[in-house]
Amino acid sequence: MLHQIDQISGIGLHLDLVLRKVQDAYLRKFGELGIDMTIEQWVILHRISVLGEEASQTEIVKSNFRNRATTSRVIGGLERKGWISKSRFKGDLKRFKLELTPEGESLIARIQPHAQQLRKQAVRGLDVLEFETFLKVLEQIGENYT
Repeated sequence: MLHQIDQISGIGLHLDLVLRKVQDAYLRKFGELGIDMTIEQWVILHRISVLGEEASQTEIVKSNFRNRATTSRVIGGLERKGWISKSRFKGDLKRFKLELTPEGESLIARIQPHAQQLRKQAVRGLDVLEFETFLKVLEQIGENYT
């Protein structure tokens, strides 16, 4: 049992190091493209793009794994940069509808091919089964902390 504890004692460090490398790769790419964007902004901008007409601030909070205040701050930043617009849904004054502006759509189009390349880079050298196992392990680790 002690040996097993020694093997997993650095799991947080390993996860953090890999996450930082991934984030650094994205930030470098944003810099190369001349785009002043954070990881959080990219995640939310991309999510709004994927959700399309159904993109709401509530849905982004649910799927972003960040608290409401942080998500709201990032959304405000995207709005100030002119990448998204925020309005109310017709007939639902409680929810904010989020839409990409033409500038936001242009950013998605510019970044998307590079993001796909970075995703391919992440799984290089892994076969499908290894990657599925990796995702299953990550999911289980997350569940263990829920």
